[in-house]
Amino acid sequence: MKVIKTVIADDQPLFIEGLRSIFTEKASEIDILACHSDGKDLLKDQSLNHADLLILDLNLSGSDGLSVIKALGARPARPAILVFSRYNDANIVKTAFRNGTDGYLLKKERPDALFGAIKSVLSGKTYVGAGVHIKSHQALKSQPKTADDQPSFEERFIRKYYLTKRELEVLNLITEALSNKEIAQELFISDQTVSVHRKNIMRKLGVSNTAGLIKIAYDNILV
Repeated sequence: MKVIKTVIADDQPLFIEGLRSIFTEKASEIDILACHSDGKDLLKDQSLNHADLLILDLNLSGSDGLSVIKALGARPARPAILVFSRYNDANIVKTAFRNGTDGYLLKKERPDALFGAIKSVLSGKTYVGAGVHIKSHQALKSQPKTADDQPSFEERFIRKYYLTKRELEVLNLITEALSNKEIAQELFISDQTVSVHRKNIMRKLGVSNTAGLIKIAYDNILV
């Protein structure tokens, strides 16, 4: 039986230990090379060069899962990526696939579904788990203004969260999974300034990671 060299990335140590137990009991062919809770540490890990599979949560410290997927997509060789997350927002799912994930599975699923997802992505197929939302209310963006010329979605969003126009520009670029350096180049500002804007946006929106920012942006039909 072929050994499946696997890396796990999740911000919850108990969840990682749960996966270890499941694989030990029911899938001894899965060899766990490394486990990470920080996206930046994950991307530096040489184990990825030898792994067949990456089981990835989107909620990571350092660099979130969506950014990790995009970074791995730029490499000449990478493991198959299976997102295993509690996030089920249609636009986050679409961003994950657009960035290059091979499969998306919800954490509420049973082990059998996980094994099916692993088999699918390792065979080169795209896997979308049961209950994963891939449709959204994106069409609402094209709604015309009323006769009363109501404020745009962006204007209402700025007022609701007290964002500056520059912060909104940064947020829009964050939803495209751009790094601080890429955003800085796009807006002709420094990396440090982007970092400050990102922290301020997170504080104002009451979230602690990029996935949370993207969800709020999509919920308010900004992207």
